[in-house]
Amino acid sequence: MKFEHINEDNFNLVLEIYNAGITTEKATFETEMPNFVKWDNAHLTFGRIALFDNKIMLGWGALSKVSNRSVYIGVAENSLYVSPSYQGVGIGSKILKKLIEISETNGIWTLQCGIMPENSASIHLHKKCGFREIGYREKIGKLNGVWKDNIIMERRSKKIGI
Repeated sequence: MKFEHINEDNFNLVLEIYNAGITTEKATFETEMPNFVKWDNAHLTFGRIALFDNKIMLGWGALSKVSNRSVYIGVAENSLYVSPSYQGVGIGSKILKKLIEISETNGIWTLQCGIMPENSASIHLHKKCGFREIGYREKIGKLNGVWKDNIIMERRSKKIGI
């Protein structure tokens, strides 16, 4: 297995895994897949990784800004998606640990994410990798006409911003 940077050449594989997440209705509020330009503009230039086994993308993760304000330059939101065929075998842990490493190398002191309560596997994974629940947003958004909550989680670096 090896990590590769997500780019326009492998983005179709990202979309396949992302679409599987969309169809679960517990991984994202999005209902349509973005084109590469939209996705590219929404994510930081670092911390956009995919884990491959030969030419098969097992999963991917990416970091996004949480704010344009300079005070939040060291805070990023993480996204993580694992192919349904490879869930439950440690792929998510490998990707999240690599994202943490990349984030700290690039001066990120806090990673945060919002996870739907129904996505217990993602909540468990994040806790396993040092995230903690800091609250929730009640009815933060609608997905296909249904109000959904988000569990807010964060991981504070023990290396950066201390």
